[in-house]
Amino acid sequence: MSEVDLLDPIAAAAVNDRKDEDASEGTTVDVADLLMPDSVIAGLPVNDKAQLLAELARRAASATGLPANHIRDALEARERLGSTGVGAGIAIPHAQIAGLDRFYGLFARLQRPIDYEAIDQRPVDLAFLLLIPSDSKEHLHALACISRSLRDRATAASLRDAATAVELYNTLVSAR
Repeated sequence: MSEVDLLDPIAAAAVNDRKDEDASEGTTVDVADLLMPDSVIAGLPVNDKAQLLAELARRAASATGLPANHIRDALEARERLGSTGVGAGIAIPHAQIAGLDRFYGLFARLQRPIDYEAIDQRPVDLAFLLLIPSDSKEHLHALACISRSLRDRATAASLRDAATAVELYNTLVSAR
């Protein structure tokens, strides 16, 4: 079993699909395509998974113009299919959202780790929200990009050590 299979069974298929599709289409997605500097939060104060999803939805709603409850409901529905806590203190909550015209990403380093029902049962302190247009055919590429970036141990350590949102953003967009 590969490292990605252990860390993120959700993205394992995405990574394999991405390799196949990249070979035929040349499609790539970078974190910089998914995340703006003002969509990075250092020290988000939340107490649990439900509060995290609600806060991410609230902030995403402000940026996208979509209703927060619509986003939160979609995230919660996705979580009912299986936790997006992929292990090693990382969560990638994501959902397809009707009415969204492009990917929307938001990254948060939490003020303190929270229980997230992750696959390895470790608390989560790094969360990358990805909202996906309902008609997107590139969502597996985007999920694979995020997973690949965050599962890199040096990148995760740098994210945990960063003092500011600017440092977090720079770490994320420079990760390969």
